[in-house]
Amino acid sequence: MTTATDIVTDYCDRFRNWGRWGEDDQRGTLNYITPEKVLEATRIPNSGRVVSLALPYDSSGPQTGAIGRVNPIHQMLITGTDYLAGVGRPGRKTPLPYGMGFSDDAVYMPLQCGTQWDSLAHVFANGKMYNGFSAGEVSSFGAARNGIENFAESLAGRGVLLDVARHKGVEALERGYAITPDDLDGAASAEGVDVREGDIVLVRTGELGRCRRDGWDGFAGGDAPGLSLHTAPWLYERRIAAIATDTWGFEVRPNEIPDSYQPLHLVAIVNMGLVVGEIFALDAIGDACAADGRYEFLFVGPPLPITGGVGSPLNALAIK
Repeated sequence: MTTATDIVTDYCDRFRNWGRWGEDDQRGTLNYITPEKVLEATRIPNSGRVVSLALPYDSSGPQTGAIGRVNPIHQMLITGTDYLAGVGRPGRKTPLPYGMGFSDDAVYMPLQCGTQWDSLAHVFANGKMYNGFSAGEVSSFGAARNGIENFAESLAGRGVLLDVARHKGVEALERGYAITPDDLDGAASAEGVDVREGDIVLVRTGELGRCRRDGWDGFAGGDAPGLSLHTAPWLYERRIAAIATDTWGFEVRPNEIPDSYQPLHLVAIVNMGLVVGEIFALDAIGDACAADGRYEFLFVGPPLPITGGVGSPLNALAIK
């Protein structure tokens, strides 16, 4: 009899892409996005409408401080009120010529506190990360392998929205609902869109929109709708480049496998090398796609090239 643990192990073994793109590869499934596919994607827009898929980076975000993740802390270094009070450039006693002044600021934020991509150095299993690199390659200096900077010239191409919540006729899926391959295929069929090799797939559950309306309680690390572990074959066989959801953790919570923690992360990130995004704001693009009946778009959403980063914020754009 097959046990739950055997399923996770089997999926990790069956869907492992280590060495597929070379022993030194640090881009994983982004290798499916070819220059030809990028050019094809640039021909999709027909209205020029641009929709942001990012949650604002501010103090009203979803983080609670758990595992060190807090909401962005924005600090002004010099302000317009400083200028009006006669405070010049720091270290300069005399005013700038022609009445000039300026403002400047800084921000502290965990790189995965809002809309973000995981790098392939984000998750380990049995001492290894994607492509067999040692977890020891990620030190206090950052990720020497699989850092987020390896994605800097990627994550532009054909985007596809699978609006599972709308397909199910609800504003938001119930917390704990496991999205199945049939759900993904059903949404695609209802939308008249196909999922192709190299696509960047966005899955809307409605969870982030619900929490923006009703409060963030339970969003960060709590129960949530999300992808079932058993979508792993679907993700692998379609050769998608990346997938992102409007939830904190991408996969369904509570996790389906007893005494596990984010098992789909183990399969997808560590073994498949699949690029995963979380906390994407998908309500506006869901409304836009429903309005014009087109669920594909040009997606542009590279991470910040933070050397050695294991995640990155971004302002992803869907161009229709």
